[in-house]
Amino acid sequence: MTSLGIVTPQTMHFSTPLPLQSGALLADYSLVYETYGTLNATRSNAVLVCHALNASHHVAGMYADADGNPGDPGWWDNMVGPGKPLDTDHFFVIGVNNPGSCFGSTGPMHPDPATGKPYGARFPVITVEDWVQAQARLADALGIARFAAVMGGSLGGMQALAWALLFPARLRHCVVVASTPRLSAQNIAFNDVARQAILTDPDYHGGDFYAHGVVPKNGLRVARMVGHITYLSDDDMAEKFGRDLRSADYQFDFGVDFEIESYLRYQGDKFARYFDANTYLLITKALDYFDPARAFDGDLTRAFAGVQAEFLLVSFKTDWRFAPERSREMVQALVNNRRRVSYAEIDAPHGHDAFLQDDPRYMNAVRAYYQKIQAALEAEHA
Repeated sequence: MTSLGIVTPQTMHFSTPLPLQSGALLADYSLVYETYGTLNATRSNAVLVCHALNASHHVAGMYADADGNPGDPGWWDNMVGPGKPLDTDHFFVIGVNNPGSCFGSTGPMHPDPATGKPYGARFPVITVEDWVQAQARLADALGIARFAAVMGGSLGGMQALAWALLFPARLRHCVVVASTPRLSAQNIAFNDVARQAILTDPDYHGGDFYAHGVVPKNGLRVARMVGHITYLSDDDMAEKFGRDLRSADYQFDFGVDFEIESYLRYQGDKFARYFDANTYLLITKALDYFDPARAFDGDLTRAFAGVQAEFLLVSFKTDWRFAPERSREMVQALVNNRRRVSYAEIDAPHGHDAFLQDDPRYMNAVRAYYQKIQAALEAEHA
C-alpha cells in the first residue's frame, strides 16, 4: 500500500440558494472538496466519503507545507488510497466539507451576504439531510449521476444512510460504519452538556466572538473533553491510562493528578485551537435531529421501505456511543424490506473511535466489500 502523496483541495461555488429543512435558505455558498483516483469513462466508479463531526473534506493524502514537504495525512488515510480497502487505483473518491463547517465550506465564520458580517450564531441550523442535498448538487456539477457507493463513519454514516433514503436511485451501495439511525437520550444529553459549555463561556458573546477577537476556549475545551470520553471504551481507557498518576503522589489540589486528566485536557486544548465554536453547536444539533423513522411513528422498517442500495454495516462491540444494537436494528429493518445487506460486528477494544483504527478484521471486511463492487463494475464493462 502506498500513500496518495500530496493532494490539493478544490472549491465550488453555488449561487442558487439551498433550501433547508428549517425553512431557511442558504444563499450564495461554497463547498470545499477533494478527489482521489480517476473517474472512469462511464462515471460509474465514484465513491462519496462523508465526514464525521470534527473531520473535513481532507480524507486522504497529505497537504504540502510551506517548503513543499508532506504534512499530516487525511483523517481516513488508512482506509483510502492505492491498495487500501477503498482502493483509489479502481475508484474515484470524493471527500466534501459540509456547509456549516469550519474547514473552508461556507459556515459561521464566513460573511452573511445580507450583512457583510460573519454569520456567527445567525448561520441557519442545518441537518444531515441538508448536507446530503448540498452533496447531491456537487455530484451534479461533477457529472456523477449515480455513486458506486456512499460511505461514512459515525455522523458520516448518518449521511450515507440519508443518501439511500433521499436519493435511492443515485447510489448502488451504502457503507455505514459505527453509526446509528438516531441518537439515544444519553447521546443527546452529552451533546447538550457540550453545547452549554460553549454557550455559557463569557467569550462566546452570543456567537459574535469573531468581532471581539476572542475564542470561547474554555467552552470548546470542555465540549471536546466530554465528547472524547464518549469516543473511547472503558477498557481502552484502562489500558492506556488506568489510574496512573502524573507525579509520585496525590497533589491535594484541583490540578492534574491523573494521566487521563492530562490527556483529556491536551485534547481539549488542541481542539480549541482549530475548531469553531458555532460549528460545534451546529453539528451536534444535526446529530440530535437525525431520525428518519420519526415520520413513520418510529418504525424503521417503514422508513427504509424505499431504499434500493445494497448495504454494508459495521459496528464495534465496545462502542457504547453508537452501540451495535443500533446497527442490528438497521440490519433487521433492511432484511424486513428484503434488501441485500452485509453486517460485520467487530470485537475491537477502541470504542467508537475504532472506525478510525487499523483493526485487520474491520479493514478486511471493507476491502472485501469494495472488491465485490469493483468486480461487478468490471463485469458490466467487459
